[in-house]
Amino acid sequence: MILKHLKPKEWALIIVCTGFIVLQVWLDLEIPDYMYEITNLLQTGGTVEQVMGEGWPMLGLALSSLGTALMIGLIAAYVATSLAKRVRSMQFHKVQSFSANEINRFSTASLITRATNDVTQVQMAVAIGMQVIVKAPIMAGWAIIKISGKSWQWTSATAVAIIVMLTMISILMYFVIPRFKKIQWLTDDVNRHMRENLKGIRVIRAYNAEEYQERKFEKANEDLTANNLFTGRAMALMMPVMSSVIGLLSLSIYWIGAYLIEAASGLPAQIALFSDMIVYIAYAMQVVMGFMMLVIVFFILPRAMVSARRIEEIIETEPSIKDGTVADRPGNGEIVFDKVSFKYPGAADYVLKDISFKADKGETVAFIGSTGSGKSTIVNLLLRSYDVTDGKVLVDGVDVRDYTQEALHRKMGYVPQKATLFSGTVFSNVAYGDMSSERTEADVRTAVSIAQGAEFVEAMDGGYNASIAQGGTNVSGGQKQRLSIARAVCRRPEIYIFDDSFSALDYRTDRCLRSALKRETADVTSVIVAQRVGTIMDADKIVVLDSGSVAGIGKHSELLDTCPVYREIVESQLTEEDMRR
Repeated sequence: MILKHLKPKEWALIIVCTGFIVLQVWLDLEIPDYMYEITNLLQTGGTVEQVMGEGWPMLGLALSSLGTALMIGLIAAYVATSLAKRVRSMQFHKVQSFSANEINRFSTASLITRATNDVTQVQMAVAIGMQVIVKAPIMAGWAIIKISGKSWQWTSATAVAIIVMLTMISILMYFVIPRFKKIQWLTDDVNRHMRENLKGIRVIRAYNAEEYQERKFEKANEDLTANNLFTGRAMALMMPVMSSVIGLLSLSIYWIGAYLIEAASGLPAQIALFSDMIVYIAYAMQVVMGFMMLVIVFFILPRAMVSARRIEEIIETEPSIKDGTVADRPGNGEIVFDKVSFKYPGAADYVLKDISFKADKGETVAFIGSTGSGKSTIVNLLLRSYDVTDGKVLVDGVDVRDYTQEALHRKMGYVPQKATLFSGTVFSNVAYGDMSSERTEADVRTAVSIAQGAEFVEAMDGGYNASIAQGGTNVSGGQKQRLSIARAVCRRPEIYIFDDSFSALDYRTDRCLRSALKRETADVTSVIVAQRVGTIMDADKIVVLDSGSVAGIGKHSELLDTCPVYREIVESQLTEEDMRR
């Protein structure tokens, strides 16, 4: 699944690496032949010069084998790292195209695990696998051919050792592979608990819920630990078994050799058999080493296969929100909802039912209603985070589904309900996005001034180049909201979308900000979602939502007289005198 993402250059390197592996195996298997000659010389009274005459080439083969091993390691590391980098980038790119539906389906914690831990598992498998998976069968097969013409008794002992190893590997894999599959999902769970705990640390401390959170995390941690312990203990049995097999195989070869040498007639025959035994042991160890290498693969491969499937699941997922063909549509920011109904994927009930309204150029349309009435869902449909179930959403006379997402979003300046800042500076956060290169410091200063943030920004160390921490943790909630509003203003869009974006502001700042925005956005369409009536009283059109349906549309003064739902909301927030202002 994953290897299909290798480039031609990397396939070429794999072929080169395979060539080096064949060369290394040949070098390693040539060494026992020199051992045979040296053993014979030592037994027959050969001179030092004769022994060294065989020893120097043997040393050269060993050093050459070391050199090829280094080349194999370097190539394998390069290919594995390049593949990991590419797969990680592919995942990130694909997640960028996901709608809220796909992100909710996988969960944020799982997406992070797949882009980090899972990619690392695959990288390790490729790096080690290139050196072991190819080498093990070549080494074992070649060594078996080398010893096949030797004594059948020794060959039988080696065959029994191989059968024992394969049986042990098969039994362990039967029990261990299902656990490897489970480990990655349990890692997701630990990641989710950790992320949830870090994000909610202030609430946890405020409610003295540390012990409760610790118990939740401990349960997830224990489940992961238990699975890792099971697989670790099972795999730990491999090495003692392999060591025992190697020891018993060596012992059996010596034992069989002793009988064969004793039964041989004449000293020359006995010397030849002894030399054969020494060489046979060397070849038998190569066979066993080949299978031991496969054991190393079985440590890594099952988990890497699970990780590969999880990675490929991300890469192959088709986003439910697909680009249209309209890449550029000059317009004036007109918005039309035409009998729009919507329900979330898999849900039975509609969140919005038969919503219709129109926002002309320069108009401010506000949405208000109780919690869960569908206000933010309208924003999500306008931004095309989801597609409508029924009806149409039109921007400048074109269905939003017909736009490319880039073209649609270029028309909009969006300020979310929860202000989001990125690590960087004030300047990089305000001049953010695809138009950032076109924005000057003067543009940023103007946008921050309109958002009523100039005072606190200029007081920061570094001013507009002041550092902003990840998530904006080094500024207050109100300051984050003002910088988010400044970001939208700096974009100079055709449509402003404020999704309850003034909730963290005090009334004075809210009033000053709305006045400045009204001047700035006089010719631009604005969509405002709000809980506070004071924020939307001056809107050209107020849409009142109740349980996903339109309860009334009109100006503030009109709705007070014609919409009981709106009047109830207003009476809960304002005095009678303030209501009529």
